[in-house]
Amino acid sequence: MDPRTVNQHAGHPTHGPVSWAMAAQATLHCLTGCAIGEVLGMVIGTSIGLHNLGTVVLSIALAFVFGYALTMRGVLRAGLPVRQALGVALAADTISIAVMEIIDNTAMVAIPGAMDAGIGSVLFWASLAGSLVLAFVVTTPVNRWLMGRGKGHAVVHAYH
Repeated sequence: MDPRTVNQHAGHPTHGPVSWAMAAQATLHCLTGCAIGEVLGMVIGTSIGLHNLGTVVLSIALAFVFGYALTMRGVLRAGLPVRQALGVALAADTISIAVMEIIDNTAMVAIPGAMDAGIGSVLFWASLAGSLVLAFVVTTPVNRWLMGRGKGHAVVHAYH
């Protein structure tokens, strides 16, 4: 570990400048788990005919599950016990996932007909892809701000 980025006494990242590339990489990691859950939730909810609210709730729940799971996978490999790995995942991802979910679900609901288009529709998939891109764009500065303060994904970097 680079001693300039990790406080060796506490084992946690120090506050300091965070590049846009670092923030984008952290956001992309978070987006991966969110997108898996979001897409799965939208596909399941739409396919079984859930009301839009039910589909959104399912998508949000699955986005958090997959987002936390991907982070936990990495920190478990670093040797942390499950309970501590869960704590790291919660600290690292909660705000980022929440921002992404607010943005992408708001976009999906706001795009006329997107939620009702069905999984065979270009409108459905284009809206979903666009909502995830928008979530990435909005969440990257949030992650940069958090990481610069030793929060969010900066917590995970202590275990890589």
